[in-house]
Amino acid sequence: MRHLQLAPNRLRFLIVVLLMVGIFFRFFNLDRKVYWHDETFTSLRISGYTANEAKQQIFNGRIINKESFAKFQSPNMEKGLRDTIISLEVDDPQHPPLYYILARFWVGIFGNSVTVIRSLSAFISLLIFPSIYWLCRELFRTSAWVSEVAIALMAISPIHLVYAQEAREYILWIVTVLLCSASLLRALRLESKERVLRILNWGIYAVTLALSLYTFLFSGFVVVAHGLYVIAIAKFRFTKTVKAYLLASLAGFLAFTYWIIVLIVNLLQVKSSTAWTKRYLPLDGLIKSWLLQLNRIFLDLDLGFENPFTYVITPFFLVLIGYSIYFICRKTNYKTWLFIVTLIMIPALPLMLPDLLFGGIRSLAERYLLISYLGIQLAVTYLLATQLHNKSFVRRRIWQTIMGLVIICGLVSYGVSSQAETWWSKVISYGNPQVAKIINQATHPLLISNDSGINYGNIFSLSYLLEPKVQFQLVKDRSIPNIPDEFTDIFLLNPSDTWRKQIETNYNYKTFVVYGDKNYLLWKIENPRSDVFFEKIRT
Repeated sequence: MRHLQLAPNRLRFLIVVLLMVGIFFRFFNLDRKVYWHDETFTSLRISGYTANEAKQQIFNGRIINKESFAKFQSPNMEKGLRDTIISLEVDDPQHPPLYYILARFWVGIFGNSVTVIRSLSAFISLLIFPSIYWLCRELFRTSAWVSEVAIALMAISPIHLVYAQEAREYILWIVTVLLCSASLLRALRLESKERVLRILNWGIYAVTLALSLYTFLFSGFVVVAHGLYVIAIAKFRFTKTVKAYLLASLAGFLAFTYWIIVLIVNLLQVKSSTAWTKRYLPLDGLIKSWLLQLNRIFLDLDLGFENPFTYVITPFFLVLIGYSIYFICRKTNYKTWLFIVTLIMIPALPLMLPDLLFGGIRSLAERYLLISYLGIQLAVTYLLATQLHNKSFVRRRIWQTIMGLVIICGLVSYGVSSQAETWWSKVISYGNPQVAKIINQATHPLLISNDSGINYGNIFSLSYLLEPKVQFQLVKDRSIPNIPDEFTDIFLLNPSDTWRKQIETNYNYKTFVVYGDKNYLLWKIENPRSDVFFEKIRT
């Protein structure tokens, strides 16, 4: 039975291999997937222009080419770093500026390609490994190999790959929360040390908290989780430790005061920018969405619940997660399991409760629950790491097999994802690669759209995929464009029915759908005045 035990050298070798694989795939085919709607807004922030400024210069009814978009997707001489911050204040105050400041410097140094801007997230994601190691050392001080196994599982977690290859702030948010959590545990552990060291430790927590808040607003939920944890382990007494925590948290929030003022001043814009979250779904749809999201922590093949395979794997991961939480609550002291439980529950509850209480309002997206996923991964890590060396041969063999399956799921997910042109995380731009292929097949195509809804960001996204021969005619609201006769193929991107029918009536055109998904439609115009139309009639 000795050969069935995972020896330290073999375990160490396995962890190193998985870490190298995880690093490789974070940088592999960075530019393959569609540069989607939200990522184009990252580039817009880097350029320093606001959405209204871009619309005024592009959505004016004139015929333009894809080069016209470049000005609003890269740093330029007209706008500086201050303009990047102002554009966030005006358009997206719910997105604090830290990531966008880093991205502007990064692109200014290394260039403006999709690969370059996504590589910032990929490099930031590497900080997860030392951060999770530190957190696990603080959390599981006497447990062997938990920190090392955590690195391995984080390296092959599909949900981390998704955001390590996206030009958004979410992977930086994960890093700052890990650092903030580890620094909190360190400050609590060394609270009895000399005064200078205590001040230093709580100062580190205050700094990491401020950085986390300046990365993503939902760090506020993490602060609540930390606060409840500190108060609970102090047995709800106002101790010196609780006082130190409150002072450090206050210092972190004081450093964030500037952006709090920005949010208050631009509250109406915040409500407008986040209106998309109030989409209605039936309860069964919400439950399926939550279960699917849990699957993606370990296995992600871009499948939905319409695929039968999803129903096969979901119970396995649901049982694994549930048992991991049960196990850690039974086998660790309350200071350990309480930290993990609060990290899972507190960030999730404010987002999930409205769904249940107010009739299925879908108030959460996958990325908003990333911190809850971290708590789940910590629980699973502890379970697997401790059971790999279980004294019972049968149990050891079972858990080694389960860990092997988790590793295989992660590696398969990475292999499939690395070859895909689009992914579930591209949401409203999921179909853009297919749309681009349809339009690129035309000889002399014209793409018409307006600035309503998701069209603005998707037009920018398509500009990365369309060939130079494609021309654009973009208008504001429902303005009727002056369409030239010279184009062989004319397409309408996601027009409202009213606007499309107005164009048909005004020009005596006929339109038909050439692509459609749950987010938008691509229509093609048959122009009775064109030679192409008469040729189709003759044939």
